[in-house]
Amino acid sequence: MIPHGTIHEILSHKGSNVWTVTPDTMVFDAIKLMAEKNIGALAVVENSRLTGMFTERDYTRKVALKGRSSRELKVRDIFSPNIARVTPNESVEDCMRLMTEHRVRHLPVVKGNELSGIVSIGDLVNWIISAQTTTISQLETYISGIPS
Repeated sequence: MIPHGTIHEILSHKGSNVWTVTPDTMVFDAIKLMAEKNIGALAVVENSRLTGMFTERDYTRKVALKGRSSRELKVRDIFSPNIARVTPNESVEDCMRLMTEHRVRHLPVVKGNELSGIVSIGDLVNWIISAQTTTISQLETYISGIPS
């Protein structure tokens, strides 16, 4: 059972801070920013428009494993341009399905043409665990007959 909830609710709880880079950012600087912010992905934005995502997976598969230098490559050389996106009204269940189908761990959240957040698989799992814990607690209270 996946509890009901929307991406808007998750962003309201976790916040909607979005860290971005441009396609011309050096890969080394993008990785450094990800390490400083303890995040696994950055939105790639050009002229105020989301053009893709740069992830740890992009780095490991397209730089580290190929013996390339992060100090010599730009994000545009390795980022993922054709990405799935969601709106704040999408359900948690639909986002999990989308992540599974596209084999991604991060989804940018867009409202109109504006980037309003990023949700990770960890955000979705935490939401589900929290909702299930609440449901279990309510059921235990109901079964025991103890009023809340």
